[in-house]
Amino acid sequence: MTRRTTTFLRKRECKTTSKPRSRQESYSLPDTRSAALHINENWKRAKEAPAGPIDVIDMFSGCGGMSTGFISVNGERSSFRLAGAIDIDAVANRTYELNLGVKPFQADIGELARKPKLLADTIRKVLPDTSRPLVLIGCAPCQGFSSHRNDAGAMDPRNSLFVDFARIAAKLRPAAIVVENVPELLTDKYWPFVVRAREVLERAGYFVHVGVHNMAEFSVPQERFRALLLAMPKKFKPSRGFLDRAKFKTVRDAIGRLPPVKAGERHSKDAMHFTAGHKESTIETIRAVPPDGGSRPDHVGPECLRRAKERNGRAVYEDVYGRLFWDRPAITITAYARNPASGRYVHPEQHRGLSIREAALLQSFPDDYEFLGSLDESFRQIGNAVPPAFAAYLAAHVLRELSSDEKLADFDPGITAPVGPSFSRLIASLKAGHRKDFVTRDA
Repeated sequence: MTRRTTTFLRKRECKTTSKPRSRQESYSLPDTRSAALHINENWKRAKEAPAGPIDVIDMFSGCGGMSTGFISVNGERSSFRLAGAIDIDAVANRTYELNLGVKPFQADIGELARKPKLLADTIRKVLPDTSRPLVLIGCAPCQGFSSHRNDAGAMDPRNSLFVDFARIAAKLRPAAIVVENVPELLTDKYWPFVVRAREVLERAGYFVHVGVHNMAEFSVPQERFRALLLAMPKKFKPSRGFLDRAKFKTVRDAIGRLPPVKAGERHSKDAMHFTAGHKESTIETIRAVPPDGGSRPDHVGPECLRRAKERNGRAVYEDVYGRLFWDRPAITITAYARNPASGRYVHPEQHRGLSIREAALLQSFPDDYEFLGSLDESFRQIGNAVPPAFAAYLAAHVLRELSSDEKLADFDPGITAPVGPSFSRLIASLKAGHRKDFVTRDA
């Protein structure tokens, strides 16, 4: 399959090259770092670029974060064609179609995995031409694995979607499989799902690598740790972050150029640049928070927060109503980032929470991306998305690995045992650089 993919790509290159090139120039590939660093510019160039020779199907496509990253690579070299997408979320599907020009099939992935005929019929509609190489990408809903939903535990039906995706991939036999999810997936409680998915793929002939990455190492202006599963039918090199902490993109890099808006107002030139309309008591609390990374003083804010401190004898919920730092990456942007009471989601200077545009830029979406639905629905789509800059890196990395003729003697499977009872407890040591046993970065 890999040899066929490489041959297909090179034949395509010959057909699309108008003048002869030297042997060294005949097959240029997108640079992985450039793909991530220049996601915005590449995205705009990709709109005018022809589709590439490799088909992409996006399952659990959401609002299109992963697809946006893959298609943006076409801005450097026409590599991918978005063959189709599948998601159960009607609002996210509308956003996806608006920005990517492909209407997703609204379907339940779990149902497709359980019904082979329905799966076959759906794939025939999505992918009528099976002669081209295929990359299957996806991000199963992560709420079931969240550290904040331990009451649901392993019985949450959304958790099985991770294995369902692996079963579908084994049937489709793509040239590469890319799966992103929350790192809590790798903890003791949920590790059996990883083991099962890996077994399904390995039995189908795939080499599988599982790792954890900090999105900030891939030029996303946000500290966001994510689990990644990559699989190919040959040995391949794993993806690795390429920025160290001193070079992380910051909040200022992402949103510093945006014009000011007041809480609840919509900017006249950008419909996505508007925020929640806060209560006056919320704005009063925000005004008391020092600019540029300041935290809520103990004596201000809702009474429940002050009572919580009295009960515990120390400050609790310290990030609630906190401001973002201008010159650091943002904290993880979640579906609740619209609400200053949900964490450190207050603008560094202005007395309000984040706008839709600001949250999207902190997730590395292109600056012209639009989101349909209500304010809450827009933030949910953004918070649940794969950061496009990370996806662009993965797209270029997968392309290079598929095109490589290098015969690797060894294969790195990545994480092969659970990371412990909780991933969130490891984050502080990871940020400090004390744990390098399962988070890798290029030198």
